[in-house]
Amino acid sequence: MTRSSSWRRLTLLAGSVFLLCPNLLIAADDPPLTKEQITQFLLTAKVIDSKRSDKGVTHPWRLTLSDGTITHDGSFQTIDEHKAQSTFAVRSEINFVDSYKYNIAAYRLAEMLGVDDMLPVYVERSWQHTTGSLSWWLPVQMDEVERHRRKLEPPDRDAWNTQMYRVRIFDALVYDTDANLTNVLIGNDWKIYRVDFTRAFRQENKLQDPRDLVRCDRKLFEKLKALDGNELAQKTKHYLTKGEVQSVMVRRDKIIEYFQKLIAEKGENEVLY
Repeated sequence: MTRSSSWRRLTLLAGSVFLLCPNLLIAADDPPLTKEQITQFLLTAKVIDSKRSDKGVTHPWRLTLSDGTITHDGSFQTIDEHKAQSTFAVRSEINFVDSYKYNIAAYRLAEMLGVDDMLPVYVERSWQHTTGSLSWWLPVQMDEVERHRRKLEPPDRDAWNTQMYRVRIFDALVYDTDANLTNVLIGNDWKIYRVDFTRAFRQENKLQDPRDLVRCDRKLFEKLKALDGNELAQKTKHYLTKGEVQSVMVRRDKIIEYFQKLIAEKGENEVLY
């Protein structure tokens, strides 16, 4: 199955591999942490245990952190690979990059668009003399691969589709060449999370597959139109190059243009929600 057909199927059904995660190690009666508190914890909490993951291509570390009050896990990715050319089974890529820096850039872009709730918090941190991205370990039941394997369907398909529309738009914007079902995690109440952007932000001035764009949240549509390239460059400084930022903005324009065409064809209420 191709990537595009996989995403289109996800809009109709719920499913893929669900990565089982343990319960959060925060007391049940503790108030939920704010985004700022999570960020500070990830940046400063002491690493008290570590384990190499057997998931994914880069095999990130699972770190257990504690600040003396809260103990919680994080995913630590250190990949920062740059090649003049990389060849895969069905394609070859010039100026190939696989970098933890794109995780941080993706999170900051998501914040600007108001969709950071569908990503874990990502920060840059050093551990054992190596710098990488550290993300908050999410309370998920499974990933999309597991859901398909278990033939499960979401209890509310409309709510599922509404979340997937946002995921697809964000993927179109960041141009992730390794978007796959293991990067779609399902949390409590069937909340969808999108993780792992180390092969995103290609300098491509086109959309991978416009057919993945079906509907758009009105607030997200307005945020896309208001996205400022200079502000994006400032917020992703040290993580995206000037060319990568420019490509994001070109793709943004194409996404807006595509939805405006859909609105003209189908009517605003059929496209925006």
